[in-house]
Amino acid sequence: MIPLSLYIHVPWCIRKCPYCDFNSHQAPDQLPESRYIEALLTDLKQETDKTDGRNIASIFIGGGTPSLFSADSIAQLIDGVNQLTPIGNDTEITLEANPGTFEQQRFTDYRNTGINRLSIGIQSYNTAHLKVLGRVHDSSEALNAAAIAKQAGFNNFNLDLMFGLPDQSIDEALADLQTAIDCSPSHLSWYQLTLEPNTLFHHQRPTLPDHEVLWEMQNAGQARLSSNDYQQYEVSAYSKPEKQCLHNRNYWEFGDYIGIGAGAHGKLTNHDGSIVRYQKYRQPKQYMEMAQAGEFRTAISELAAKDLPFEFMLNALRLKGGVQTSLYTERTGQPWASIEPRILEAERKGLLCRQSDKLSCSEQGWRFLDNTLSLFL
Repeated sequence: MIPLSLYIHVPWCIRKCPYCDFNSHQAPDQLPESRYIEALLTDLKQETDKTDGRNIASIFIGGGTPSLFSADSIAQLIDGVNQLTPIGNDTEITLEANPGTFEQQRFTDYRNTGINRLSIGIQSYNTAHLKVLGRVHDSSEALNAAAIAKQAGFNNFNLDLMFGLPDQSIDEALADLQTAIDCSPSHLSWYQLTLEPNTLFHHQRPTLPDHEVLWEMQNAGQARLSSNDYQQYEVSAYSKPEKQCLHNRNYWEFGDYIGIGAGAHGKLTNHDGSIVRYQKYRQPKQYMEMAQAGEFRTAISELAAKDLPFEFMLNALRLKGGVQTSLYTERTGQPWASIEPRILEAERKGLLCRQSDKLSCSEQGWRFLDNTLSLFL
C-alpha cells in the first residue's frame, strides 16, 4: 500500500514575514484554539473515511507558527488524531516552531504530548538580516532555541536556515551556517531565499546577491556541511546519518498525504488507481465556519495520466540519491515502458543516470534540474 502521511496546518503567526507565501495570517489577541482543533478533527474524520483504514506513517504540524498553540491544545489535537487513526510508537511527529515562541516548560510539555521532532525557523543568526526578513526573534533567541529544544528532550530537530539574503556576503552566509552546525541539529534545511509572487518582497524587491555570489555561497556551504557529516539527500535538506525527515521523504517519493487545516493540500490514490489532489478553505474563519456544514475541500482535481510522469519526477528527482525505478509504477500505476523514451533522451543528454534498478540525476542534471524535469512535461 502507498504510504500515507498527515499534514496539519495552523495558519497563524505573530506577524507576516515579507518573503513568506505560505497561508499564514496575523494572530488575533485570542487564538480560537479549541474551536480550530475541533474543526481539524472533524476534517480528519472525513478524510480518514476515504483512506480505508491505512495507518499514518508520519505527522507534520506546520504553519504559520504552530508553537503559538498551548501544549494542552497540542495534546488535545494529538489525542484526537490517535482516536481517529492510531499513531504508532515509532511514528515521526514534527512540530514547527519559531524562536520567538520558545519557553522551556512549554517545549517540555510539547515533548510529553508525543511530539518527537521539532523544525525550528531560524532563517539567520544575524540581527540585521533578521530585521530585514521581518522575523520576530533576535540573534540571541535564535541561539537559545536549540539549547531549549535539547533541554526539553528533543534529540531530533531541524534548523531552517536561508542564504542569499538581501546584501548578504559569502562570509555572512557561512557564519550563519557554522553557527547552526555548532548547535548540533540532527537535520538542517538550508535553502536560497527566493522572491515569491504575492509577497511584499516580490512587490518591493530588495537587493539580492548576484548569481555568481550565490553559486559560490552554495558550493562553499555544501562543502562546510559535508565536512561536518551532514549528508545532502534532497535539494535543500541535509541530515546526520539515519536522521532524514521521513515526512518529507514521503512527499518526494510521491506518497499519499492527508492535508487538514486552513489552506492545507492533500494527495490521495483511490481504489481504481486514480490520484486526486485537493485544497481546503484558506481563510481560518471560513474554514471553521464550514466545519459546521462538514465542507472543507474548496478545490479537488484528478491528475491526468499524461501529467503523471512530470508530477512523479518533479518530486523524485529532488532526492540526491534518486529512487528505485519500480517506484514509478507503484506510485503512478503506469508501466515504466511509458516513460522509457524520455529516460533514454535524458541519459543521452547526460542529465540522468541508471545504476541497476535506481534512477538519479547526474551532476549536470542536478545542477540544471529544471531542464531535466522539462523532458517529462
